[in-house]
Amino acid sequence: MKNEMDNNVLSLSKSGPQDLWPGISNYVLQVLSKEKPHTPLVYLYFLDSGGGTYPEVISTAQADWFKRISEEINPDSRVPELIFWHIPSKAYKKVAPKFRIHKPCVGSINKEKVAAQEAEMGIMKILVKRPSVKAVFVGHNHGLDWCCPYGQLWLCFARHTGYGGYGNWARGSRILEINERPFSISSWIRMEDGSVHSEVILS
Repeated sequence: MKNEMDNNVLSLSKSGPQDLWPGISNYVLQVLSKEKPHTPLVYLYFLDSGGGTYPEVISTAQADWFKRISEEINPDSRVPELIFWHIPSKAYKKVAPKFRIHKPCVGSINKEKVAAQEAEMGIMKILVKRPSVKAVFVGHNHGLDWCCPYGQLWLCFARHTGYGGYGNWARGSRILEINERPFSISSWIRMEDGSVHSEVILS
């Protein structure tokens, strides 16, 4: 993480509060309006879901931190919020397509079971209650690329993107597009060969 922040001049990664267990990369970024440069258009929250030497969870402390920070900077839930972490929560298991991907879910590969976090420690209950939260994005499972609704928000996987890690699925990446006027948030998969599929309107 330190190497990323020190050497990648295009990276917006940050270290979070040092006393916030587990992990180090818990932070929020704001996307500002082009028309009103000091006005936030969308908030992006990044939570460390563990792995390696850390437990694979979004802890109670992290959930409390998100609740406190989001209510402080976006008290009336007026500004849409997008959430990112790596290892899917147990909520992903609840909405996962059983075999083929069908409506209301969208996607193209459903080739493995959701490898969820070790425990659900409250973050999903908080997110579901916040009308400003539009979607959660995770990785971890290379053989999944779907988005499925969960209450009023969407749970989305990325796509097998790089040349490291397991699996030989075709490579692509999840794209997010935020338009200011008229306001919209949409997402789709763009494949390595340039083709696109699985568009979903998130807001």
